[in-house]
Amino acid sequence: MKPKPEAPAAVSQTHGRRRAVAVLSLLGATLFWAGNYVVGAAAVQSIDPLSLVFLRWSLAVVPLLVVAQLVERPCWRSVLAAWPWLAALSVCGLLGYNLLLYFALEHTGPFNASLINAFNPALITLAAAVFLHERLTPTAVAGVLAALAGVLIVISGGNFARLVSSGFGTGELLMVGAIAVWTAYTIIGRLAPKIPPITATAVQAAVAVALLAPVRFATGGPSLPANGSALASLLFIAVFPSVLSYLLWNRALTVLPAGGAGVFLNLITVFTAILTIIAGQVHSTAQLIGGPIVIGGVVLTNAQSFRRRSRSKDTPGT
Repeated sequence: MKPKPEAPAAVSQTHGRRRAVAVLSLLGATLFWAGNYVVGAAAVQSIDPLSLVFLRWSLAVVPLLVVAQLVERPCWRSVLAAWPWLAALSVCGLLGYNLLLYFALEHTGPFNASLINAFNPALITLAAAVFLHERLTPTAVAGVLAALAGVLIVISGGNFARLVSSGFGTGELLMVGAIAVWTAYTIIGRLAPKIPPITATAVQAAVAVALLAPVRFATGGPSLPANGSALASLLFIAVFPSVLSYLLWNRALTVLPAGGAGVFLNLITVFTAILTIIAGQVHSTAQLIGGPIVIGGVVLTNAQSFRRRSRSKDTPGT
């Protein structure tokens, strides 16, 4: 006998539950990535950024490789054939971006850093137009300009004359470098051979550890956590934003379109704001004004892409 097909109501209910779980997964992933800013700012007080990046990926690489094998079952021969691309991605993303981020957090607050980082999708849109010849619409241009204005408000503290006379602060300049490097990571990723995302992250983590190990040990070895608080910060960074966020994000993408999921990245700044308020930090007027302008500009920049993708059929694994 053929199995009895599910009733439309049951199918709809099942689909609704899957979407709800996917949304919760995206909320968890972005919350953990926001935690990387707040906990990272605390961690760099006792662990130098180079050691923090090395220890982070050293702890995360084995769990990532195990999960990649269990969940994605990649063809490792094909993965290894793409090693030049994976090496370039590792240098830009897992090494370059995180090193610049943690160095920035030595000089600026996590909320300030997350606000500058929020401009990244708009910068990626510009880079894609230049290097990938993607169409840049008037709406996207307006969004980029709005997001840039919001970032300048944050960086200048609302005083553009001070920005002209004094330039960027060290932390802000490092964060601008971080989003530039992440933009390069994104463009390279779009050109690289398609590899399952958790597998790609795992291999990039292995490359990062292999590249940093000789540098770190040649300079006396990594600085280990000096106390329980520093150890807890390191373990949080190694487990939650490094492993669980990627698992939750990719789980959600099996249900939701990539364009719809991408909008959730704006919550990183929102969650960082909430976490820093809970931690007792006071936000400036410039941050409270510039932040929404940055996020609004980024949403406007990607509005057409989001509408196009949300109308398309969901494809597992995209």
